[in-house]
Amino acid sequence: MSEHAFSPDERAAVYRAIAERRDMRHFSGGEVAPELLARLLEAAHQAPSVGLMQPWRFIRISSAELRQDIHTLVEAERVRTAEALGERSDEFMKLKVEGIRDCAELLVAALMDGREAHVFGRRTLPEMDLASLSCAIQNMWLVARAEGLGMGWVSLFEPGALAELLGMPEGSKPLAVLCLGPVTEFYSAPMLALEGWAQPRPLADLVFENHWGQLP
Repeated sequence: MSEHAFSPDERAAVYRAIAERRDMRHFSGGEVAPELLARLLEAAHQAPSVGLMQPWRFIRISSAELRQDIHTLVEAERVRTAEALGERSDEFMKLKVEGIRDCAELLVAALMDGREAHVFGRRTLPEMDLASLSCAIQNMWLVARAEGLGMGWVSLFEPGALAELLGMPEGSKPLAVLCLGPVTEFYSAPMLALEGWAQPRPLADLVFENHWGQLP
């Protein structure tokens, strides 16, 4: 055991937050105290970012009218996604895919403009800006779970339309609509698994050694 390791209880708490994190769709209203929201955003801001570019931007949606407009955009994409799914369209439409109107707080996580100026770590992998923002979102997700709050990542929207709605500058891009707030309970497993939409694959199927497809 490394001398830099956390205590057993601290390590157990980290692993528990990871294991019990859920993409939540059902919220119970309520509120998120300003100081708690600030802690969640600070956790997000402590995420790793390639070249220390910190490409994340978070927009808190406090306007009820704007929240409804975002819901309308998501609903339009939900219908288009159902059409694209063909034979599974009816099954998809029965799923609850967002909690925009029910959650205590609504945030939009976006990539900043001017990202092309950041070359360090992105010359051959420009998508590392997206990876950095995803790390920030995951940080917030884990801390939210540790604080007893649910969080859901909604990706059903047309980025250009949402960017226009939020007055975002050219070159920026919204990546996630984040629903955050109290929940009655956390799902015992990923909601899509509970609903029979898909099942998680075992880790053993996804870890290779030396070459692609070669199992250890």
